[in-house]
Amino acid sequence: MTTPVRSEVREPRAPRTRIASALCALVLALGHLVTAYLTLLAHMADPAGPWDSESVSHSNFAAGSALTLTAVTAGMTWVFVKAEWLRGWWYAIPVVLGAAALLRLTVLAPGL
Repeated sequence: MTTPVRSEVREPRAPRTRIASALCALVLALGHLVTAYLTLLAHMADPAGPWDSESVSHSNFAAGSALTLTAVTAGMTWVFVKAEWLRGWWYAIPVVLGAAALLRLTVLAPGL
């Protein structure tokens, strides 16, 4: 006996779900924008010489803050995807931003 094949047709989203999706996307986009800015600041910092430890400290602070914000936005992404308000590709953004911030803190850290 064979089982009938179910079609994988998605039902149209209700207006309420669309509004929730738009708000979730807006919140995450703002969080990712701030994280990307902090990561960019961390990568742009370059010490002027061996006496410029302040520039290194600022770079580390910006990268650490970006990594913290990445963890927060990744958690929010998990909640929003689990609630089916957003799709799974939203996980890619915190992964990329987190990897860039982590690389700046470790391998690409500015040296004196």
